[in-house]
Parts: sequence; structure tokens; C-alpha cells
Amino acid sequence: MRGNGAVGTAARLPSALLLALAGLLGVTGCQSVAPSAGVRPSSAPPAHDGTFLAKGECSSFGPTSYTEVPCSGERAAARVVARHDGPVTEGPPCPPATDFVLHIGGGEPATGRTTAPAVPRGYACMRNLQPPHPGDPGQGGGPRTVPGDCVYDSGGGQVRETACDGSGPHKPGYKVTETAPDRRACPPSTSLYVQVGGPDPVGCARRL
Repeated sequence: MRGNGAVGTAARLPSALLLALAGLLGVTGCQSVAPSAGVRPSSAPPAHDGTFLAKGECSSFGPTSYTEVPCSGERAAARVVARHDGPVTEGPPCPPATDFVLHIGGGEPATGRTTAPAVPRGYACMRNLQPPHPGDPGQGGGPRTVPGDCVYDSGGGQVRETACDGSGPHKPGYKVTETAPDRRACPPSTSLYVQVGGPDPVGCARRL
């Protein structure tokens, strides 16, 4: 769903006190093609290293499940660009090229085999093998806000991502021009701050 990417609190100059939050929202925030967060994988973890959807592996999608498949196969839809254990809120942020996040829950895979090994809780940062790429700068989606992304005022002191070219349901109001270690390092043209995480956690946005 374009326009429903990063969400947070708007902070405008000169009286701004709060940062806009660009959180890791996962599949429920941006992608209609991915399964909802918490859906269990439809196949057992691969035998080669014991990790379901390891970095570099590919996934296909169904209405309620996702399956690891060969990247060269016709069912492959997205590739894992990063894989981390534990909840997404406690782990490292996904790379900027991430289109969406798959939340992999713990428990038994839905294989019908009682001896199937449990899949540890974790998350996979996914990149579509074919366009569209909502995680790319200015496309209005993805789990992270990066330089080149645009946001709009969604009301209640909050902002959300939207496509910079106006193709989304909401007109862009601000564009993130660069990231900085803190607000003081943003250029004078900055009219909104966005928390983007990473080594330079503040996004400097100008009004469009």
C-alpha cells in the first residue's frame, strides 16, 4: 500500500520538539503482495544450513504463507537481502534497498510433520526480484525512510511516506534531502526532521 510506509510525529521548525518516526513496519505497513506479520512458513527450514530464508535465498508468496524456493525458479518473487533473529523492534534495521519485511514466527512449520524442526523467531529484509520497488528513494513505501523519500502530514502531528511523483493517494509535502547525526547538522533549508535510524539517525526534510 503506497503512502502507508514510515509513520511518525512531525517536527517543524522553529518550534519543533519531536522527531518523525520512521519505524520498521514490515509487511503490514507497505506491501499487499507479502503475507501479514506472524504468518508461519509453509515449508520446513532448508537442510543446507538450518536457516529458513537465509540471506541470498528467495521466496514465493501465497495468500496466507510464504515458501523458500530456488531463485532461478518461476515461483521466486523476492530475495532476502538481510536476515536477523529475534523481534524486528530489537534487531538491526534493514538495508535501504529493502522493499518489505517478513516477520518469521517461532514454532513448527506448517508441513504436517510432527518431527519438523522449529523455525526460530526472526525477520527477513526482502527485495522484489522485479519492479515495483517501493523501498527505493521516492517510491512511497518500504520499511525505512531514506534520502529522496517524500512524506505528507497525516494529521495528529504525524507524517507518512508517499510517492514523490504524486502517483500515490496523498500529495507529498516534504522531501528528505539527506541524513545527519543530529538536527544541528541539517542544512538551513530543513523544515522537518525524520528519525531514520542507522549511523545518521536524523533525516533532514525540506518543504515541497
